[in-house]
Amino acid sequence: MKILLTGSTGQIGHEIIKLKPIDIEIISPDRNQLDLSNYDSCKEIVLKINPDWIINCGAYTAVDDAEKDIRLSNQINGYAPKAFTEIINEKNSNLLHISTDFVFDGKQSFPYEENQKRNPLGQYGRSKALGEEFIENNLNSIENATILRTSWVISPRGKNFILTMLKLHNEREEINVVSDQIGSPTSAHEIAKACWKIIELKKKDKLPFILHWSDAGVASWFDLAVAVGEIAKELKIIDKIAIVNPITTSDYPTPAQRPKYSVLNTFNTSKLLKKTPTHWRKSLKEILCEYKKTNHL
Repeated sequence: MKILLTGSTGQIGHEIIKLKPIDIEIISPDRNQLDLSNYDSCKEIVLKINPDWIINCGAYTAVDDAEKDIRLSNQINGYAPKAFTEIINEKNSNLLHISTDFVFDGKQSFPYEENQKRNPLGQYGRSKALGEEFIENNLNSIENATILRTSWVISPRGKNFILTMLKLHNEREEINVVSDQIGSPTSAHEIAKACWKIIELKKKDKLPFILHWSDAGVASWFDLAVAVGEIAKELKIIDKIAIVNPITTSDYPTPAQRPKYSVLNTFNTSKLLKKTPTHWRKSLKEILCEYKKTNHL
């Protein structure tokens, strides 16, 4: 089986390559070979490679920058998936598209179901919702694609909240962190496992068009910042823990509005994949252990 992987240098893409089954060939073009903001480039590379699957991890993920980069975020998050669906229709291949909890507005206080109406608050969420809609509306057969929504991706690499908090615990006496946004921190490693399970199952079974996957448990960014300090100190990655002060979203204004509650209901996906979600604190400890090992601390 041949797979075209976009976003291979990102958090999820890195883990997908790391967990690749032995009988699968992954082709992961860099940005010079595949420009996700160029519709024709997206179509041409799929025609050239002729993969059995496209795993689309590539995305414009700078939530605040997207508020001014409307065109670029729409091209990468919306029109690139549309281009992929055009070729999938021609070739009868498959698409696994990674999406986000930010397609919801966060105004409810219970986990979001797969079939709930999209209602994003900001441009990042709107661009990701656009990509989902293009796939849904343009595919000849809905069975040729799976949208996997996830949330609050964390890993030992790249630009993410965990590494930012490690640095701040090390450098500062106090940190102010938002405590009124609630979600499920999710290990990129666990998302990659779910991706491979989906591809394996779709060889013989039908799966729903949209699936949700995240780690177990819920947290605020404040909770996550506290946990990073506690576990990193326990692992001797840092010598001291900064005091973490809870603040409200209104205390820390950002260009993009974020959902207050974006927990995804993963029950159906867990049952279908026969995979029990790991609690986010356990995943966080594994991530920090890998960070320590990688950075020879």
